[in-house]
Amino acid sequence: MSTYSVDSQQSLLEGVRFLSSPHCDVRPAGVDIELIVLHSISLPPGQFGGDAVERLFLGTLDPASHPSFADLAGVRVSSHLFIRRDGEVIQFVPLQQRAWHAGQSSWQGREACNDFSIGIELEGSDYVPYDLAQYAALNAVLQALYRAYPILDRSRVVGHAEIAPGRKTDPGPAFDWARVHNRA
Repeated sequence: MSTYSVDSQQSLLEGVRFLSSPHCDVRPAGVDIELIVLHSISLPPGQFGGDAVERLFLGTLDPASHPSFADLAGVRVSSHLFIRRDGEVIQFVPLQQRAWHAGQSSWQGREACNDFSIGIELEGSDYVPYDLAQYAALNAVLQALYRAYPILDRSRVVGHAEIAPGRKTDPGPAFDWARVHNRA
C-alpha cells in the first residue's frame, strides 16, 4: 500500500500526478478545511477508464465527443483528488484552494461545503462495487489528510449524498463504508 504525505507549502499530495484545473478559486478568508466529501464519477456514465473525467476537470471535455456529454457543455467542476479503479490518485486542485465539487450543499447547518471541504472523486457509479485498490488508495490518502489537518477524522468523512440529499446519491449503495472507516 502506498503512503502519502501533504506538501504543506504547495498544498499538494506528494507522490501523485498533478493536473492543474482552472475550476477552483480561493477559499473564503478565515475558513479552514473541516470536511472530506467522497463522490463517484464515470464518463461516459457506467464506463471506466479513459481520460474523460480528467478532461472534464481540466475544462477540455468536448461535449460532442459522446452523446452523454451533451449535458456537460459549459459545466465547470473539479475535485481535489480523483482515485481511479486501479488505485491511481490524481490531484487537480491544491488542497488549500476551493475545488468546485459539492455544489449546493449543507453539513451540520453550514451551507456551501466547497468552502471548507476537500473533494475526493472515486471512479465508479452507485451500483457497481468499487475496486479494492481504490479503498487502499483512499485509506492512504485519508491518513495523509488526517496528519496534515488534525481537525479531520473519520467523523468528518461524508458522501456527497449526505451533504446534498435528494440532489445527489454518490458514492452510492455499492460503496462499502466499513472498508474506509475500519481501516482509516
